[in-house]
Amino acid sequence: MSSTLALLEALIARPSVTPADAGCQALIAERLSACGFEIERMDSGPANARVSNLWALRRGAAADGPVLMFAGHTDVVPPGSLAAWTSDPFVPSYREGRIYGRGAADMKGSVAAMVVAAEEFVAAHAGHQGSVAFLLTSDEEGPATDGTVVCCELLKARGQKLDYCIVGEPTSVETLGDMIKNGRRGTLSGKLKVKGVQGHVAYPHLARNPVHQAAPALAELAATEWDRGNAYFPATTFQISNINAGTGATNVIPGELVIDFNFRFSTEATPEGLKSKVHALLDRHGLEYSLSWTLGGEPFLTPVGNLSEALRAAIRSETGLEPQLSTTGGTSDGRFIAKICPQVLEFGPINASIHKIDEYVPADCVEPLKNVYRRTLENLLL
Repeated sequence: MSSTLALLEALIARPSVTPADAGCQALIAERLSACGFEIERMDSGPANARVSNLWALRRGAAADGPVLMFAGHTDVVPPGSLAAWTSDPFVPSYREGRIYGRGAADMKGSVAAMVVAAEEFVAAHAGHQGSVAFLLTSDEEGPATDGTVVCCELLKARGQKLDYCIVGEPTSVETLGDMIKNGRRGTLSGKLKVKGVQGHVAYPHLARNPVHQAAPALAELAATEWDRGNAYFPATTFQISNINAGTGATNVIPGELVIDFNFRFSTEATPEGLKSKVHALLDRHGLEYSLSWTLGGEPFLTPVGNLSEALRAAIRSETGLEPQLSTTGGTSDGRFIAKICPQVLEFGPINASIHKIDEYVPADCVEPLKNVYRRTLENLLL
């Protein structure tokens, strides 16, 4: 068994359901320390839900050179019904060429590959240029308030230089190496409360139905073209996720309508601009309403540059594929790292099974993934 698969097995066996780390980072810290990394804990959050954060840095012979950081998370989403799994989600199992377990693809496979890639690189090139760093958290699958965002603020405050970052998100679609994420859309959520007047359905003239009043505005919001995207991003989208009104009785006009909605927005839009447009539309429809906003993250983009060329060359050398650059999908911790690092890319294994029952990663892609990470180090730090 390869060293990468063995480490992946050890990580899967630790039930690190967010925000728990279950000893994953301690295992990684021990291995990185053994090959010259300085280890620092940046744990954060309340005592009853403490988030584990690990910062590791190894300076090369020319420490003033570029800094390449590997970033990822050791926490996983809950497994759901254990009875629905073919095998225990926290016992690594092999079937039909796949290794199964919660976190196999998201993202313990990438973390294991990054660690072994760094070990191999340092062993072969102890006098490398620049520095190699790791930033790991157990708060990516949770609220993401005490993990990478806190660490980035600490690193920024101390003036830590970062030039390149690879986040181990599972980005491949059909086969390892077919897609790199070079950015992500922003996410902006709103909770809209439309006030009406409750009453009897037989006497509508004595009530005011907020559902009826809001319906034209909601239809216009759904039909609005917010922008047309650009060469890197698809157009901004608006989606309603929840609607709630009424008492449960069929003869009562509701007194309030509550709507949850979300924007996934490109760099063609801004949170302030989207908010302004929504408020103007609701005001034009004459609604009595309140609206609260939550900005989950702003969009980030890494144009073609040194990091993308180095990573693409590594993928070509290892797999023969020419990877596509994409900004599709949900949010990631890359949105925090992009504020302190000019070039941030995401690359990892096939994402078909992430967050699902019987999550897996093809066993024969783990070693090539490690090799891609190692080749990228060689391309940038030698």
